[in-house]
Amino acid sequence: MKEVILSLFTGLVVGFIFAWGKLPIPAPPALAGVIGIVGIYLGFKLFQLAEPLIHRLFS
Repeated sequence: MKEVILSLFTGLVVGFIFAWGKLPIPAPPALAGVIGIVGIYLGFKLFQLAEPLIHRLFS
């Protein structure tokens, strides 16, 4: 939980600095981009769960 809070705080600080400097946001500007990032994370986690099965099937 500590990592999540630190990540959120860091994101808020970076977002504030970018807005203050009138720079483009360093993240996907649309919900679809955010959902894409979530999909990548979930795909990574799914592979970690399925990895033992994949190794048994293809070994």
